Amino acid sequence: MPHDDADAAALPSLRATSWAVLGLLSFGEELSGYDLKKWADWSLRFFYWAPSYSQIYSELRKLEEIGYATSQIVNKDDVRGKRIYQITAEGEVAVARWAAEAPVDPAVLKHGVMLRMWLGHASDPDRLRAMLEEHRDESEKMRVRAEVDTVGASNEPGWAFPEMVLRWSERYYADERDRAEMMLTELGQAVAKRGSTSEQPSARRSSEELRQHKA
Repeated sequence: MPHDDADAAALPSLRATSWAVLGLLSFGEELSGYDLKKWADWSLRFFYWAPSYSQIYSELRKLEEIGYATSQIVNKDDVRGKRIYQITAEGEVAVARWAAEAPVDPAVLKHGVMLRMWLGHASDPDRLRAMLEEHRDESEKMRVRAEVDTVGASNEPGWAFPEMVLRWSERYYADERDRAEMMLTELGQAVAKRGSTSEQPSARRSSEELRQHKA
């Protein structure tokens, strides 16, 4: 479907968090900042991240300023003066365009546990083992939470696509759990191999090998 002149204008330069908040509103409900935080914790945190309350309210103000959302203060659930937000027609067009047209950033992995493992020669094996065990157990907890939330999403036809992503999240954390378990076995082998030599990692040798690899 061709865009009219208004639709064809360049999308505003917004952070991904803005589009995520607008995306939550695009499911058609009027939501408070508190509701949006709960929804983000329920869904977004498994595959992207869950913004803080302050970030959510900051993005909501920005979305109102550019006309993508509106708000009103209502008495709801015995709470006086509760501000709720709703996406505008312009906001619906914009979030649909962003989802379809904006470049997709490559996935960036910032894995704190793996960074510590990479520096294992400078750490204590028992501490490394404890970190891997903690990561394995936390991954299993996240897998269970994603599984539970998937069941919740399956009961709402409007959440068919979030349900699909939650299933992906469940598999992702199962893989994280299994990889951590595998590394616990490999850790003993790495410690034994490291203990068989007193030689320290050579920065000079690594630099030369890197130059050869680039060549």
